[in-house]
Amino acid sequence: MYVTQGLHRHVQQRPHEVATVCAGRTRTHAESVDRIARLAAALQGLGVADGERAAILSLNSDRYHEFLAATLWAGGVVVPVNFRWSVPEMAESLAEVGARVLVVDDALAGCVEGIRAAHDGLQHVVHAGDGPTPDGMLAFEDLVGTHEPVEDARRGGDQLAGVFYTGGTTGRSKGVMLSHDNLLTSSMGYLAGVATPPDRVYLHAAPMFHLADFSAWVTGGIVGGTQVMIPAFDPVAVLAAVQEHRVTDVLLVPTMIQLTVDSPRVDDFDLTSLRRVLYGASPMSDALLGRAVKGLPNASFVQAYGMTELAPVATLLTPEDHEDPVHRRSVGRAAPCTEVRVVGPDDAELPRREVGEILVRGGNVMLGYWDRPEATAEALRGGWMHTGDAGWMDDEGYVSLTDRLKDMIISGGENVYSVEVESVLAQHPAVATCAVIGVPDETWGERVHAVVVPAAGATVTLEELHAFCAGRLAGYKTPRSMEVADGLPLSAAGKVLKRELREPYWAGQERAVH
Repeated sequence: MYVTQGLHRHVQQRPHEVATVCAGRTRTHAESVDRIARLAAALQGLGVADGERAAILSLNSDRYHEFLAATLWAGGVVVPVNFRWSVPEMAESLAEVGARVLVVDDALAGCVEGIRAAHDGLQHVVHAGDGPTPDGMLAFEDLVGTHEPVEDARRGGDQLAGVFYTGGTTGRSKGVMLSHDNLLTSSMGYLAGVATPPDRVYLHAAPMFHLADFSAWVTGGIVGGTQVMIPAFDPVAVLAAVQEHRVTDVLLVPTMIQLTVDSPRVDDFDLTSLRRVLYGASPMSDALLGRAVKGLPNASFVQAYGMTELAPVATLLTPEDHEDPVHRRSVGRAAPCTEVRVVGPDDAELPRREVGEILVRGGNVMLGYWDRPEATAEALRGGWMHTGDAGWMDDEGYVSLTDRLKDMIISGGENVYSVEVESVLAQHPAVATCAVIGVPDETWGERVHAVVVPAAGATVTLEELHAFCAGRLAGYKTPRSMEVADGLPLSAAGKVLKRELREPYWAGQERAVH
């Protein structure tokens, strides 16, 4: 199997149906694939072939779609860059994978100078915007227009398709290596669990660099249909796109769902076309689900639990499951093509309803972490992906999350590892020591909260911490709240007892994860 396989089928069977819609541009499957084959020729001319990595730093667009497909068509490996990172974080990831080609749009072109300064291996920058092409960059449309189409390289199977960066417990993001088989197994498992007709109209509102939305892109390549892109999530932009393009499917994290259905303008739009809402990153409260069902009366809801390392789906909570008040409090059951179990510290499976670590096995499990064999071996020991999430399974196989074994916060669908934030805050001259935890937040699910012990005679404010973190951390990693403490609770071994710090905030909550 190979990710570009569906493109050939769509051109053969539905050449004149609409493939992409973005910024007033509408392209059929035949037109889109022709552009992809021409761009692939250009990328090969820049050295993207035989597993070479090519990166993209861009908001959502039809050109993002064309770049992803063209890189794979050329025989390369895609590296989507998180545009919420700081420039040093971006450059570090590109240098690590040795990406020599970077595609940028108008919104992110200003990052290129800093990336070039930190990554001297970057040879070619392609401008995929609508404005004038900056000096020193190649024009995306010129590359498409001046090259003849080439044959699909048809790399596939267990060959590397993409490197997707995720949070790391060591304070640095890890590059997750996913093969063609990994990505297609996950998408086809979703399709086997959730009926999805080929005439679907999918809206890319979540960022396309995120594996969740990337996986939806892969799914679109399998089933066909139309893919509509808006640059970034905005509640009114989502509502308008659903009405204008008769969108049937969308992926949103619960925070996005809340902002959309609670928008004061929600009643101004016709949302009756929407049939399926896929959500993930965190469960949805009964209250929010009730408002979402009311605001989107024709839509069914699907929750997917997983992680980047699982390409990304582990379990599915189907529309039918959402109708059961008990089942909808879970994250569902093992998706087709996966096995899920809950184990104790010895990796032996636990009896049902006992809390342990959630493990996953299947063709969706990553090849490993880029250039990190030890971390790979640890995560994949025994042939199972160790998620670091704690939970339990009932007698019907429904999995419920209870806590995280890894020290991670999910804020607005973004993974934040506290050790990374702590390492930055500790550099502030007024901070003697600190701990970062996730606390409940009505808007973001969880927010990054800092517990700070000031240096002797010093004071520190949240505003100062925000300013200090600027340029050092992505905005979503910066603490949104803080408290000042005389000291941190420690174990006998001197480890900070974060459970004690979290307890006042999570008391009375049903689960210790949002």
